[in-house]
Amino acid sequence: MSWPNSLKTVFVIDHGPIMARPSDSPIELDVFNKPRGHGPGAFIPVTPVCKSLWTCAAEASFEYCRIVWDIYPTGRLIRFMICDTKVNPVGSWGTNQQNLTSITYHFAQLGVPIPDVRHGDSNIMHGLTAALEALTECSDAQLEKLKSPENKSKVHNRGRETVIQINQRNFAPTHMPIHHCDFVVVNIYPNPPTLALKEHLRLDLSPLLSCEVISACASRMLASRLVSLVLQHYELASTTVTGIPMKEEQNASSSANYDVEIFHPVAAHADILKLKNESALFIMKEGYGYKTVTLKWCTPRATSNSVEMWPCSSAYRISPVDVTSRPSSCLTNFLLGGRSVMLELPRSGTGGRTTSHMLAAHGGEIFLHSLLIGRSVIEDPPSISEGSGGRVTDYRIPDFGELMKENKLVPYLFTEPAGPTTPVERASNRMERWTQYWPMTISSTIVFNMGVHMESLTKLIVNEELTDDQVIECKKVIYNLLAIESRNEPLPPTCSGHRDRGAKGNRREEQYRILFKECEIMLRHHCRSEQHRRVLACLLECRSKGTTSNPLVVPSTAKDIAVDITSTKSTIPDTPLSPVAMPVAKAPRLDVRSSLAGKSLLEVWNSSVSAEVSRKQREFVGRVKAGGQGPVKLYAHLDKEHET
Repeated sequence: MSWPNSLKTVFVIDHGPIMARPSDSPIELDVFNKPRGHGPGAFIPVTPVCKSLWTCAAEASFEYCRIVWDIYPTGRLIRFMICDTKVNPVGSWGTNQQNLTSITYHFAQLGVPIPDVRHGDSNIMHGLTAALEALTECSDAQLEKLKSPENKSKVHNRGRETVIQINQRNFAPTHMPIHHCDFVVVNIYPNPPTLALKEHLRLDLSPLLSCEVISACASRMLASRLVSLVLQHYELASTTVTGIPMKEEQNASSSANYDVEIFHPVAAHADILKLKNESALFIMKEGYGYKTVTLKWCTPRATSNSVEMWPCSSAYRISPVDVTSRPSSCLTNFLLGGRSVMLELPRSGTGGRTTSHMLAAHGGEIFLHSLLIGRSVIEDPPSISEGSGGRVTDYRIPDFGELMKENKLVPYLFTEPAGPTTPVERASNRMERWTQYWPMTISSTIVFNMGVHMESLTKLIVNEELTDDQVIECKKVIYNLLAIESRNEPLPPTCSGHRDRGAKGNRREEQYRILFKECEIMLRHHCRSEQHRRVLACLLECRSKGTTSNPLVVPSTAKDIAVDITSTKSTIPDTPLSPVAMPVAKAPRLDVRSSLAGKSLLEVWNSSVSAEVSRKQREFVGRVKAGGQGPVKLYAHLDKEHET
């Protein structure tokens, strides 16, 4: 199996005289001083108390270990190498040594550093060598895997410290070489700093070693930097529970809302990361180098039986950040008492409440449960073909199937000549061409909903090169669209629901405008050769001419294919949509001055009206027979029949 770098961690801490120096950051003490008389000397100030660099380093290391062992009781091993004039190993890889009780006992046995340099100077390099020796020792889990022959080659030894030529030695059966090591140097300094080491981001020095340099103030920054490191090293995340109602410590009759921050594996936020506005949920914590997710406290459940009734997808152990604070202690005791707490996401806009997590205790340990905020895993998945999933039917499923068929990969024999490009590069280039413009949903496109009207253009334009015949076919599609627009034919029903229609989207002219705009976008994405540019130029000129009174006039770009048409006339039918059957009609030239000479404005108007009436309205047959002689009698044959 592949072991993470966090399997083994070795802390190498200097225990020399320099670590006995104070951090120069006084501890705030609430001390009541009884006044002695009156005057300036009534109060005697308390001598400032400062932690030493050693105390700051030890406390930050303990906090690092506490968070790790709270969330991972097993499987994450930590050891210490304390360096002064010699190396003092603390603990072992045994599971009985992986707890704070054992570590603090060994630290108490060592005591604080001696500030007198006459007792000898410390050498931390001996500690690094000892740490490497410790990393080569197999843990109980590694020894168990090594006993199995089939798993022996899969066991890796990874840790966090440094690696040198120690892998070249011959190892005993209980030892193994280091496969990878993460070396982190944490330089601590007092306030103000005497010597600050320049920080350096994580750098991979070799396949076996990566290095990172951190410099932090012992009293103000060390704890926060190590907390940020533990999140990075063990893939943890932060959640802040807000709005916890709690009674005031001084006044039990009143209550206030408090916040409690907890750490847990980052996998607990897997469902939150899938949300559209997930970036707004993560807030940078002030003074720290990580982000936290804010979840609101909900009304707790009265019985513990309801815990098992919620649809939980996973559960993870937690660790309070400030374990000694009163809000953290109250929340912990509340959960250990058998109550559960529901957590909900912040409301966005007019949205309702969304319960995403639940805090509950099992067997004396507190877990953060991830609730299903989407479709439950016990439900049947939505049927794409029948559309029971709602908006899932908007996706272009059949078109995506055709895309996969057209770009199916086949095995390649390396005995064949590869050519200038490899098969993988050719396949990648082809897929890139085919997906230059490919809308995902039906409602976001009109071009791909036109069916046979656009099929030739959409299939030919994705080719790497176009022949002259293919260019003619593409232009015929453009002329066909212009003919459909001139006849004001309705677009397919799927095109009426286009999202970009705006206020006038239901009007046909607006739909045609969107159609040609999308067609231009598609052609511009595929404009890679001179033949592709000819198709794009045809569309642009057609649209510029289409704004006039006659949109069917063949653009001047059709002249450049006249020779091609004569040579391929036998293969191109003379349809009403082809350029051959669409000659440019020349309007007759009129001499306006000769036609209007000697006529008044009234005569010109009457002649124009009479010509328009004669063209549009048919003359009454009775008036035609009467020849304009007097009034015309209707139904004259009725009198003759009465006399008869």
